[in-house]
Amino acid sequence: MEPVDVAFALVGVGALLAGILPRLLERRPLSMPIAFLGLGMLVFLLPTGLPTPDPLRWPEITTHLTEVGVIVALMGAGLKIDRPLSWSRWSSTWRLLAIAMPLCIAAVALLGWWWAGLVPAAALLLGAALAPTDPVLAADVQVGEPTDAEDSEDEVRFALTSEAGLNDGLAFPFVYAAIAIATTSLAPRDWMAHWFTVDVVWKLAVGVGGGLLIGWLLGKLFFRAPSELRLARHAEGFLALAATFLAYGLVEVVGGYGFLAVFVAARAIRAAERTHEFHSVLHDFAEQIERLLTVLLLLLFGGAVIGGLLAPLTWRAALIGLALVFVIRPLTGWLALRGAPGRASEQWVIALFGIRGVGSFYYLAYATSKTDFPQADLIWATVGLVVIVSVVVHGVAATPVMQLLDRSGNRTQDPSERESAPALGGARS
Repeated sequence: MEPVDVAFALVGVGALLAGILPRLLERRPLSMPIAFLGLGMLVFLLPTGLPTPDPLRWPEITTHLTEVGVIVALMGAGLKIDRPLSWSRWSSTWRLLAIAMPLCIAAVALLGWWWAGLVPAAALLLGAALAPTDPVLAADVQVGEPTDAEDSEDEVRFALTSEAGLNDGLAFPFVYAAIAIATTSLAPRDWMAHWFTVDVVWKLAVGVGGGLLIGWLLGKLFFRAPSELRLARHAEGFLALAATFLAYGLVEVVGGYGFLAVFVAARAIRAAERTHEFHSVLHDFAEQIERLLTVLLLLLFGGAVIGGLLAPLTWRAALIGLALVFVIRPLTGWLALRGAPGRASEQWVIALFGIRGVGSFYYLAYATSKTDFPQADLIWATVGLVVIVSVVVHGVAATPVMQLLDRSGNRTQDPSERESAPALGGARS
């Protein structure tokens, strides 16, 4: 049999199961990512003739596959958040981004250098790649489709969705710092000035500004154009892809962070006409494409695991990966949310469900395609282990934990309901 025929059949089976499994697993302690990761491992164990998907051998292909998966997920995440942007109402998000994420990067990088024996550039890359929570694999703990109500979302699902939407772009400066160290030296005088002015200030500003501008223009076209050009009237969901690729491509062309631009553009489109049903059309299409891409990526990841992705893993690196999932993220998340809005049980769930996934693969593939990193195989093995553990542990725990919180009642849905005032930020806007 020809491998290409097997590949077509596998994609067909995967797409079919992507439509069936969410309904079968909806109330069960098992997630779709677990099922497809297992299916990918099973398929590549069989004598099908399919080539082993090796990210170390094909870093550029890995980069672009994961890139598309992330940006489509970011568009969906930005569209489905109902809560308007403000300092106080997004307090949990700002805390997770400003406190938990840098602490996670620092802790993993330090352990990677001191405990696992990674060189500084590789240790920083490991920390940066594992920093962002994932918008692709976290569907079970995210908000649902767009609604008309601004206070319809509970704090746990909102915080996890908004954090995943923003930290994929905000972790990029740390990846560039690792690349700069790998290509120059550890001495800050050799790279710090360029890194701060270009990779931090310029790229972040262009990402936010470009996303706002593109989202605003698309919002005008969708909802305010003359009737014959008002695209919202035609309810064509594929325009979600148009918005995604426009925001990402244009901002990347001018040197900004496209991940950040896609999420910001989605929020700007949502703000243009907050209650229009067209948002649900866009979101549903983006979600369907995201699900198909997730299936493909998980099947390939399963094949990479069978092909020996984890073979270079050392017990020290494995302990760092396990520590991230079970100790570092929960503790840094809890510290970030101390004194924040919400109840203690909700804050612990937010801290615990820092799901790692496709975004980590993208950052690692991107960095290793730009320059040679010592111990790249060990970094890939560590990230692969973290994603497997995250997929399994969070996938099994997500449904029962969220059901338990839902049954407990008295969920925090808006800052005005909260028992404690935010320590960050001022009055509600």
